[in-house]
Amino acid sequence: MARSLILAWILIFSTATVLTCGQGYYSDTVPYVPAPKKVTHLHFFLHDSLTGKNPSEVMVASRNITNAPSGFDFVFVTSDPLTVGPDISSEIVGHTQGLTVSIVRDVATLVLCWDFGFTKGEFNGSSFSVLSRNPNLQKERELAVVGGTGKFRMATGFAQLKTYFFNSTSGDAIVEYHVTLIHH
Repeated sequence: MARSLILAWILIFSTATVLTCGQGYYSDTVPYVPAPKKVTHLHFFLHDSLTGKNPSEVMVASRNITNAPSGFDFVFVTSDPLTVGPDISSEIVGHTQGLTVSIVRDVATLVLCWDFGFTKGEFNGSSFSVLSRNPNLQKERELAVVGGTGKFRMATGFAQLKTYFFNSTSGDAIVEYHVTLIHH
């Protein structure tokens, strides 16, 4: 009797599992109704340091072929602090983390794949992502925002950058960011 009961439960469970798994890898298509969009404006300073005891950007690869075309030079890993003001001792509100690729052809340019994560205030735990070219020797430039998480879910937008300070010897920089995010 007990074996029959166990066998019956196994058959019921197996049938239920097959029925739920047999629906495929997708659900029925339904019309998308987006949440209302919000616009958020952010203002902060990024501190990029290649020197000192605790650099925030470190080179992890460089070309090692002597006859390779010049201009395809370095790859950096970045973890730069984001502050409320231009002074590094001002309140840190987050960090940017990602990869920076240096390309110097006609114009010195960095290609950025960065995530700007916030650790304080209203946007604590939220982030937005940038995948864009950055002609870093221009005083003012713009980056494309391609996504976000948390309060910035599905973000698009742009970041306007202005070099606040640049040390041409060390490469250290402070960059002012004005970011406009359109998100759900």
